[in-house]
Amino acid sequence: MCLGIPGQVVRMLEGYGGQLVLVDVAGDHRKVNVGMLPEETFAPGDWVIIHMGFVVEKTDRVGADKALASLELMGSGLAEGRDPDSAP
Repeated sequence: MCLGIPGQVVRMLEGYGGQLVLVDVAGDHRKVNVGMLPEETFAPGDWVIIHMGFVVEKTDRVGADKALASLELMGSGLAEGRDPDSAP
């Protein structure tokens, strides 16, 4: 599993060879490329996992919640005041 950010498809974007969607990521809308998953179809409301501007996985709400929880867990050490440059 790679580090991925969950988002929800808002709409397909015109042009771009049908490879761009507008995705809601924590309230911010971003253009994301779906070209790495040519066998998938995307529709408003679909949940996806995004890495480096590309959809790498289509998921559901439960999968999106798990991905977000993992991201929050990884960041929790920094929130507790740990120096990110120090050795564990």
